[in-house]
Amino acid sequence: MTLTVRIDEKLAIWLRKFAAEEGESVSEFVRKAIKERIEGKARKKTPYELGKHLFGKFSSGRSDLSTRSKEIYREKMRAKHAKHSA
Repeated sequence: MTLTVRIDEKLAIWLRKFAAEEGESVSEFVRKAIKERIEGKARKKTPYELGKHLFGKFSSGRSDLSTRSKEIYREKMRAKHAKHSA
């Protein structure tokens, strides 16, 4: 199959440069680049890749939660009980 693609001059310069550095023709370089892109999309995503848009989305903004979790919990419980006692 023959494929024609229009690219700007700057991209054409980069393409020729990188193909030469790899010791490949521009056509071979483009074939490999397309194949890598398609194979990358076709592979199964890791659990991290599937959920990365959710990580930190509901962040508390506190960077000390893992080291002070018990203390923070006690503070919240004291505040809750003080509210109910008053």
